Amino acid sequence: MNHVETQTHTGAHPHAHRPMRRKAREVTDFAEISGVLQREKLMHLAMSQNDVPFLVPVYFGWDGAALYFHSATAGSKINILQANPEVCFEVSTVAGFIEADEACDFEARHSTVIGFGRVTFLQDEAEKTRALDLIVARFTPKQFAYPKDNLAKTFVLRIDVHSMKCKQHGL
Repeated sequence: MNHVETQTHTGAHPHAHRPMRRKAREVTDFAEISGVLQREKLMHLAMSQNDVPFLVPVYFGWDGAALYFHSATAGSKINILQANPEVCFEVSTVAGFIEADEACDFEARHSTVIGFGRVTFLQDEAEKTRALDLIVARFTPKQFAYPKDNLAKTFVLRIDVHSMKCKQHGL
């Protein structure tokens, strides 16, 4: 899924990525960006309704084309996403810190992916199951069946990525 724009957004998205200030830290190789998304388990998902931001951590899956997460069928996150499906996401690897002689010169050893996308609520049972399998596989090699009653009580959501960028330092 190398067609995800990793530099700048090609449409009219209001938060199109701008050029990275520290170009030497920018990662443009899709395989490296995808590697961060494949390794990490936790994503911070930012959304907004009526100019009020809301941020929540979610466990996620990545299939090389889209991000997936699950949720209860009610709550603030769901209410906001139903009103405004446009989101920003962040996934980071932090591998310690680089000490310095000056307080403001300390830095993190990290890879960070930040992107924008649009959430879709999955309806197809097979697609929901495939997405849940991606998420569960991050935690265990076991495979599970999902009872129809549980699937009915669970929202599974896909983020179709508009754009994303990756920055890395000290690794």
